[in-house]
Amino acid sequence: HVQLVESGGGSAQAGGSLRLSCEVSGYTYSGWCVGWFRQAPGQEREGVAAIDTGDGSTYYLNSVEGRFTISHDNAKNTLYLQMNSLKPEDTAMYSCAADCMIPSCSGSYLARRANFEGQGTQVTVS
Repeated sequence: HVQLVESGGGSAQAGGSLRLSCEVSGYTYSGWCVGWFRQAPGQEREGVAAIDTGDGSTYYLNSVEGRFTISHDNAKNTLYLQMNSLKPEDTAMYSCAADCMIPSCSGSYLARRANFEGQGTQVTVS
């Protein structure tokens, strides 16, 4: 059974940085799509970033590309989202998610259809 547990959220000033972590258990790293989505109050879920563990390809939401970096530590089975140059519009609940044997890995896919997701961690930028 795949479990995902996020940590690292909190408050930051605009222009600041935060790093989110997601400890993943119950799966083998290869052959999965893992990533992050976010949801602000009153808004739909929005895919932020994803990694295709088959070939290491990464995918980013246009508005975060160049500011956010997704990575995975195989030894620790932990997924990270380094968020730099934060903006107030990045304020949301961030969740990590995972799925396998899907047609195309992306953050938007995980936001809409992931079979496994964590509880989320709040990020507030002021």
